[in-house]
Amino acid sequence: MNAPLRPETIHAPLSVTVTGARLTYGGVALFSDLTLHIEAGVTTCLLGPSGVGKTTLLRMVAGLAEPEPPTSILSGDGAPLRGRIAYMAQQDLLLPWLTVLDNVLLGARMRGERRTPALVERARALLERVGLAGREKDRPATLSGGQRQRVAIARTLMEDKPLVLMDEPFSALDALTRLRLQDVAADALAGRTVLMVTHDPLEALRIGHRVHVMTGRPATVGPALEPPGLPPRAVDDPALLALQAELLRRLAG
Repeated sequence: MNAPLRPETIHAPLSVTVTGARLTYGGVALFSDLTLHIEAGVTTCLLGPSGVGKTTLLRMVAGLAEPEPPTSILSGDGAPLRGRIAYMAQQDLLLPWLTVLDNVLLGARMRGERRTPALVERARALLERVGLAGREKDRPATLSGGQRQRVAIARTLMEDKPLVLMDEPFSALDALTRLRLQDVAADALAGRTVLMVTHDPLEALRIGHRVHVMTGRPATVGPALEPPGLPPRAVDDPALLALQAELLRRLAG
């Protein structure tokens, strides 16, 4: 069995609260007084129909989308979020001139961190866990779309940050690889504060501690569903399948 992929630094649990969020796009109010509490040390999953604003909300928390007043995005400890976020976009955003290994180490390189043997070994271990052992020297152009997304997942997991934002991280993967990497992510991110956007209700229920549905225009975030037990949960758990039906009802409603 592979050893758990624990981060090198243990961060204090970090909560984030979004209140009064407002954003207008093309003259249409995407958000108006939207509220979301991201609980410290757990994985919060966000579901909703396409175009409702899930990615925009994720980008607002990441500081990549500028909301309108009176939007407030505050950490539980009162310190700025800047520099404490690992963000994975829908696109893999791999740099084509770097090797797979160097893409995983990109964050450390951009911060000017020393490339220590321990750092390289952690990156190699992550690549092995996402099924890309032996591909460290390859360029992104030689990889399939699913393999590129696995590199992006490894790069995100490599970041030693207390808040992790992920936008459909498993969307380009086949069903079996998706299940396996959900397990890897749940292990590697245990104890971190995670906000993950997904279109897959069962995926949200497998790895999320709290699951919200975002609907409407302007969008609102509904109350959390809290699946029983700890992630990653069994895909055939009857309790999860019952909650999946409830999530589908919320999405349809």
